[in-house]
Amino acid sequence: MKPAILVLPLCALALPALADTVKVENAWVRATAPGQQVAGAFMDLTADADMAVVDAASPAAKVVQLHSMAMDNGVMVMRRLKAVALPKGKTVSLKPGGMHVMLIDLVGPIKAGAHPSVTLTVRAADGKKQRIAVPLEVREPGASGN
Repeated sequence: MKPAILVLPLCALALPALADTVKVENAWVRATAPGQQVAGAFMDLTADADMAVVDAASPAAKVVQLHSMAMDNGVMVMRRLKAVALPKGKTVSLKPGGMHVMLIDLVGPIKAGAHPSVTLTVRAADGKKQRIAVPLEVREPGASGN
């Protein structure tokens, strides 16, 4: 009986160590045309604490970056981001024409029926990092969102 009594307090101590979480929904990527070397990945992210996406990787591409798109003097401009802030409880949408995950130098075409993924590195306010594996649904080349 004594070992069981010791285990219960240890379990209680472990609860505060559980990581903050990020809910990922509607994660997708457009199918690519022959020879296409880049693709955007899109998703909705909701964190249960203030966090930030600080990096991304994918076996589908040699280079993966966080990007934003915005109009600048009548021209659509894409810029690399150092991070994407995830305010506690607010859904942040990575979508066409806005912030997104950019897959660069694709290792092969992204086709319907494929199962590409990205891994997001998320930093909590205390500096701790966690990686989140995100499977991507492949959608038609002209897809624009949910």
